[in-house]
Formats: sequence, C-alpha cells, structure tokens
Amino acid sequence: MSEMIKKAIREGRTALGIEFGSTRIKAVLVDENHTPVAMGNHDWENRLENNIWTYSLEDIWNGLQNCYGSLAEDVRIKYGESLTSVGSIGFSGMMHGYMAFDGEGELLVPFRTWRNTMTETACRELTPLFQFNIPQRWSIAHLYQAILNGEEHVKEVAFFTTLAGYIHWKLSGEKVIGIGEASGMFPIDSDIHDFDKRMIAQFDELIAPRGYSWKLEQILPRVLCAGEKAGTLTSDGARLLDPTGTLQAGIPMCPPEGDAGTGMVATNSVKVRTGNISAGTSIFSMVVTEKALEKVHEEIDMVTTPDGNPVAMVHCNNCTSDLNAWVNLFDEFAGRFGVKADKNELYGVLYREALEADADCGGLLAYNYFSGEPVTGLNEGRPMFVRMPDAKFTLANFMRSHLYSAMATLKIGNDILLKEEHVKVDSLMGHGGLFKTPVVGQRLMAAAFDSPVTVMDTASEGGAWGMAVLAAFLQEKGEQETLPEYLTNRIFAGQTGTTIAPVQEDVAGFDAFVEKYKSTLPAENAAVEGLR
Repeated sequence: MSEMIKKAIREGRTALGIEFGSTRIKAVLVDENHTPVAMGNHDWENRLENNIWTYSLEDIWNGLQNCYGSLAEDVRIKYGESLTSVGSIGFSGMMHGYMAFDGEGELLVPFRTWRNTMTETACRELTPLFQFNIPQRWSIAHLYQAILNGEEHVKEVAFFTTLAGYIHWKLSGEKVIGIGEASGMFPIDSDIHDFDKRMIAQFDELIAPRGYSWKLEQILPRVLCAGEKAGTLTSDGARLLDPTGTLQAGIPMCPPEGDAGTGMVATNSVKVRTGNISAGTSIFSMVVTEKALEKVHEEIDMVTTPDGNPVAMVHCNNCTSDLNAWVNLFDEFAGRFGVKADKNELYGVLYREALEADADCGGLLAYNYFSGEPVTGLNEGRPMFVRMPDAKFTLANFMRSHLYSAMATLKIGNDILLKEEHVKVDSLMGHGGLFKTPVVGQRLMAAAFDSPVTVMDTASEGGAWGMAVLAAFLQEKGEQETLPEYLTNRIFAGQTGTTIAPVQEDVAGFDAFVEKYKSTLPAENAAVEGLR
C-alpha cells in the first residue's frame, strides 16, 4: 500500500485541501481513494485590534506556508518523497468577513473577520430592502456599514472578497469564488447560480447618491459552482505556497469554498432534507431545504451548497471557547497537585461526567459568549455562569450546563426552523471538536434537535478533507455527474458511522434549560454593559 501511495504522490494522482479555521490551518492530502495520506497543521489565533477581530496578512501567509511545509514534511517522513505536484488543489476558510483592495491589489483596511458584530445598522437597512436576511458577519453588511460610517477607503475599493477568495486570487490570479462561499458575501439566486441581480440593482440604487465610481457587480468576485475550473496555480502562487521552490506551478484549482460548504461535503449533507452541524470555536447548522422559507428570520441565513442549492443556516459565533477555558482551569488545578493530565483524556473525563447530570442541569445556567451573538441580539459577549442558591452544584451539572450553553443559541435558531417553518430533515451529521469525545456531544445535540445525530468515521478529517474532496471532484466528475451523486457513489459508499437517537428526558431537560436561558438573557446584557 505504501508503494502505491508513493507512486500516486510522484505522479500527482492526489488532491490537496487546505482550510483556514478560526484557530488552526489544516492541510489534507488524499489519494485516489480519497483517503488522507498526509496532513499539515498550523495553529493561529485572531487578535482584537482597535476593537476589530482580525488576522494580519503576515499571519495569513506565514500560517499557510507553515501549514503546507508541515504537510510536505509529513510526506517526506512517511513516504520519502518530495511533494512536487498534486492532481488538484482547493482552499477554504472561515466564511464571510471583509477584505477590500484597491486597483493595485493593496489591502485598504485590516481584514474584518466573521467574528465582528459591528454592522447592525447596515443589516437593519439591507434586510427590509432586500426582504432577505443579511446577517452582521456578511461581506455586504461590512461594505455597507463602511459606507454608512463614511470611511474614506470605500471610494478606492476595486475588489472585495473573503479569506478563501483572497488566498485563491493570490495563488491563481483569478478573482473567483465558490457559490457556497459567495452566498455568505451577498444573496444568491439559485436559479441562475449567481449573485441576485435584483438585489444588486437595489443596492446600487441605494448608494447612488454617494457618487462612487464603482458598481457592486464590478467589485464582487465571479461565482463558480463545484466542479467548474477556477484557474491553475501560477509560478508566483507556487512560490507563495511553498517558498522552498519544490512545488511546481500549473496545478488545477477548484473554486474556493467556505467552511460551511466543506462541512456539508465532509458529512455528505448536500442533498435536499439532509443537514449537518459543525461545532468548534463557532457552531452552525446547515439544512438543505425543499423550498424557500415562508418568512424572513434574522436568526436564519439562507446560503447554498457548493453546487448551488438553497440551505437554511443557523450560525452562532460562540461554541467551545468557554468550555475550553474551563477545561484549562481544571488542568491548571490538577497541575497544582503535581498531576499532568493528558488533555484529550481530561476532556473525555469532564465531558462524560455531564452524562451523569440532571437533565435540566439542576438549576445551573451558563452563557458562553466570548464575542457578540446576533441570534440573541448581543453585540458583545461576557462569559457568565450563574446559579440559584439551592441549585444542585455538582461537577456533572456544571459540565452539562456548559455543554448545553455551547449548543443553546443554535437550538434557539433551529427551533424556529423546525417548529415554525416546519422544515423536514431526514438526517443530521455532526462534525467538529465538540464531537471528538464519543457519545457526549452527539447525545446532547440529539436532545437539542430532538432528532438522531450521526458522526461519520471521517468526521474528524473535517473541512480540509471536504475541500480535498471538492478538489478531486474537479478532476474526476463524470460529464453529467452531480455533486450529491459523486459523494454518495464514490466518497461515502461503504462508509460507517455512529448514530445516537434523542433521549426524551434529555429533550425535556434541554427545553427547560433553554427557557431559563432565554428568560435570563437580560442578565447577560447587563454584564455586557457593566463589565468594561
């Protein structure tokens, strides 16, 4: 088997996916069976500068080069081969945000990531104008907010895009974007697989009195669907990716996608009535719908699959950050007694303890808001833990309250989707760090949705693997083969996973917890105002 992999690497019969997550950049190289054969990683962290969550260009390129370098080193160690080429390559990243450039290709203002919640005024104007929900993290919200703020850079904008679109542009020279990623910039018309022309015209009319030299369509990237050619790796791009000069130019590149799209691919959730839940630093669910929703809901985004089908997305900015902080505190406490705990084992012990808790957490309540949370109307976050004096203050209840908290805002959004809009879901797939400890995350998420949740054996590969699959689809798809057919017949045929059905006691307990959670939100608002 090793010799076959070596030969595939030498002959470039592989596909490479690289994904920029919130805290880690990950690269996955797959063989012709779409099995990961090498990986690379680079840890990074956003920074709060001038009250804006951002990553610098130096962060981006150093991170990419270090991640790719660790992948190439993994190939060398495992197979004794130098990575000179791959069959195809694709890049994905955190969706949304705002990267604006002038005519010379220079970044006009620091990268504004999805995590920023400073575009509320823009959203309040654009949502009723379009009759389409525009969330705060969307690229068009950032652009319009900059216009409303009278920011000088706006008149110089010649192109704006997302992180994935930026990486792809610099490596290929092509100002294009995958349709799933595009749907987090500006609304998509799924009938034409492009940005909505009516809404573009409405936006241009809205800003016409300001006299900018550009029209919106001129500064947006070109939209492509999965399987369409999106350019090739240029010589300059190859050197940017691999400063050693080993990697050769000319590699076909698929459309850059967002982490939502790669999550759908990685969980085989691109067919109608399928869905997936990604739970890490942020948490979001994606359900491929049969039809448009009856009402505009600010808690629900309408985006698309990588092949352009409509998707109802509930996105929450906060998930595991507060959980991780508490686990680190327990780790520090153990260290005071001279105990050096394995981090994965520590997570497992604490998470499993939550299964012994009262279903409603025994009167304990937690808010995991490191940053603002538009679903619950918060522009800033303050992690908070509160309890009644007579609450059952046990480790089990404490852990369950924080696990519930990590999922609670997602549940609030999806209760609208499932209970008010009556959207039907046949299957839900889970992936991300919250599901790394077996059973616990699945069982509590099943309670949140009152629906079975499946975690595939490949779920730990995550979005970078999903991006590698999209890169492979570019090369391998049949003439009339759709992305759902490709995934079902070629990628997931024979794949196994575990499914956990909801426990009704958990469902009732989570419902009770969320009712307290919603009624106590004024306390979280007060914490935001009082703690500065």
